[in-house]
Amino acid sequence: MPDAAARVRAPSSALLNITAVVIGLAGLGLAAAGAWLVVLGGSWYYLVAGLGLIACAALLPRGSGAGLWVYAAVVAFTLVWALWEVGFDWWPLAARGDVFFVLGVFLLTPWVARALGRRSAAGVAPARGFLGVVLLAFLAAAVFSWTRDATRIEGTMPAPTAAAATSSNAAPAPPKDDWTAYGGNGMGQRYSALDQITPANVGELQEAWHFRTGDVRGQSGDPEETTFEVTPLKIGERLFLCTPHQSVVALNATTGEQLWRYTPEIHRPLALQHLTCRGLSYDPGSAVRPAPAAAASPAPSPSSPPTAGGDCDAKLFMPTADGRVIALDPGSGKPCMRFGGGTGQIDLWKNMPNVKPGAYYSTSPVVVTRSLIIVGGTVLDNVSTKETSGVIRAFDIDTGALVWNWDSGNPDDTAPLAADRMYTANSPNSWSISSVDEALGLVYVPTGNQPPDQWGGKRTEGAERYSSSVVALDLATGRVRWSFQTVHHDLWDYDVPSQPSLVDLRIGSETVPALVQPTKQGELFVLDRRDGKPVTKVHERPAPQGPAAGDHTSLTQPVSELSFDPPALTPADMWGGTVFDQLACRIAFHRLRYEGRYTPPSTEGSLIYPGNFGVFNWGGVAVDPVRQMAFTTPASLAFVSRLIPRADDTSLYVQGKNRPNDSLPALNENFGAPFAVQLRAFTSVFGLPCQAPPWGHVAGADLRTGRVVWKHKNGTVRDSSPLPLPFAMGVPSLGGPMMTAGGVAFLSGTLDYYLRAYDVANGKELWRSRLPAGGQATPMSYRGSDGRQYVVVAAGGHGSLGTRTGDHVIAYALPKR
Repeated sequence: MPDAAARVRAPSSALLNITAVVIGLAGLGLAAAGAWLVVLGGSWYYLVAGLGLIACAALLPRGSGAGLWVYAAVVAFTLVWALWEVGFDWWPLAARGDVFFVLGVFLLTPWVARALGRRSAAGVAPARGFLGVVLLAFLAAAVFSWTRDATRIEGTMPAPTAAAATSSNAAPAPPKDDWTAYGGNGMGQRYSALDQITPANVGELQEAWHFRTGDVRGQSGDPEETTFEVTPLKIGERLFLCTPHQSVVALNATTGEQLWRYTPEIHRPLALQHLTCRGLSYDPGSAVRPAPAAAASPAPSPSSPPTAGGDCDAKLFMPTADGRVIALDPGSGKPCMRFGGGTGQIDLWKNMPNVKPGAYYSTSPVVVTRSLIIVGGTVLDNVSTKETSGVIRAFDIDTGALVWNWDSGNPDDTAPLAADRMYTANSPNSWSISSVDEALGLVYVPTGNQPPDQWGGKRTEGAERYSSSVVALDLATGRVRWSFQTVHHDLWDYDVPSQPSLVDLRIGSETVPALVQPTKQGELFVLDRRDGKPVTKVHERPAPQGPAAGDHTSLTQPVSELSFDPPALTPADMWGGTVFDQLACRIAFHRLRYEGRYTPPSTEGSLIYPGNFGVFNWGGVAVDPVRQMAFTTPASLAFVSRLIPRADDTSLYVQGKNRPNDSLPALNENFGAPFAVQLRAFTSVFGLPCQAPPWGHVAGADLRTGRVVWKHKNGTVRDSSPLPLPFAMGVPSLGGPMMTAGGVAFLSGTLDYYLRAYDVANGKELWRSRLPAGGQATPMSYRGSDGRQYVVVAAGGHGSLGTRTGDHVIAYALPKR
């Protein structure tokens, strides 16, 4: 029988051998992949560290302290290399050292010490001491870097001046107590003039009421991107909203009680890329419409919406997923039968080419003026070169008769199209929200691209001129008064996603009627909205060249001096949960084509940064006309774009037989073009972004000076990670911010489920409330009949982001006094 000493040695030897095998395998992986990275022109660190781990694994079973010395040297080398690459930045530092630190602590445990000591005591104690010192140094560096943020900008927004405070808007201000349009008013500011909620009392906000719409995702035929993105309207004593499946609901604005519901019959099937309704539009009726610009005066606020019969003086306009606009009586929810020639609706498919179910629809609310509604719509991305038209149309606000149409393929002929003619096929569309300045007689339309997005070898002259632009159309005629292009020959799906925000800026001694246009690539273009000339300087900068076969690229691209364009990625920016997936991301980075922003798509795969998710998306920014500032939510995520050569116009090159159930049969196939396209986020094998955090911020910009005054990372990964870890890494948001005259901004769109409040002067987070689902919508604010200021947000999630779905509409207010 074995003696007691042998029985002790056996498990000790097994532990040491197992430890050596684990370290050896880690070393083999790092060395092999590190050698590949060196061949690609990358860092030598991983190869050297891997060889060090292999040496450690070979020495440990011999029982000498040499194995610990080697391991300690690898950890020290890692610390020095990490600090050289990223400095004292917690998340990049942690990713480089977490595995080494955990294994090092294990090597210092008594079990390993006893196993080494029984084999040979020589050199073990000094080696353990050195390893301990190195691990403490790594820990100290990590602790020191924990609260540091290299992207943070500290500052305080200048107090509003008397001149700014008295600057008059170019259009009559909406009633102070209401929220009469998607962006608060037709100018798209997302600003409430109410000041009851302040930085001093916002911490007292509490839930006032909670309404469930009953509209949930997962119904038959739903696409993946079914989203609750609505910003309600508040008119008089009523709140109006729409749901993803096209119901319109009226609530008591003070109690949240449902007053009526209208659900249109939606014509199916719908081959939709996404299903949503961002909001409704409101016409106050002839009794309270603004007068023509020559005699403009503030419009009174109706105490409650007029409740006419089928003729409807006041109207709500609801764009539907099957290509219609329905007019409803705000009092009863019944269709306004005078509109549309006795039908209560207009058909947006009239005169459209290439009619296909779900290929055209309006996800965004229409623009309302004193005599017109102006309608754009989304056209399917990357399906084919034979899609329908992106025409912009104006209809009579009372009858629905077509007044003018602006077709970028025939831009000078805006007279209503005859019944036997068709609009230009495959033309740039406007899927986002437009803004209006009735005093200047202009509507400002953000445009997209002519499909396909990533290859433009056959784009028409009109598409080249007006795509990815802000186009100012004359309200009376529909003709172009000016246009400003934000991307030349767009190959990156950098369509203009956000509603332009209109604001009068006091610059020096002059008041300039300005337009603030956020873009996916991170620019805030500040333009004179009279003529489109830049207020904040714009520079044309050289852009990367070398497009795919048959295409071309612009030699330069416009860049605003007020920009949130993230710095170009470098190998040191690659990240992951561990050193191993970080290494995989480095290899992927070196294998992709990347020459900075505007790297053309390619057959080998190009890194697109920022990606088409955008620095800014449809949520846009909030603008304070008194403080003359913008509250912004810049995000930064990289995507990969790979062109797949097509041999015919019928085969599925991207989707194949195993295409996702939630996608269109032809999504990204680009029938008729020489290339299909594969698009994906640039993520590690564990699904984490390959670029280091933070990925999302809140920031304040002084619109008078064009300067970013403060910028803070924003949001946690609590709802994006397998465990609910509330790490404040800074996450993207989808859904815009809202500001108030009380100096508080609100945002609910982050990937964690919170409504947050911020001090607009310095960006400090003041308050947060947990939401039951993803809040990918823009909040709004109004005064209730009880005199309290309410903040309302929809929380229903976003299918393609993976946030929790729901049907919640929640109102917050200060306690009753």
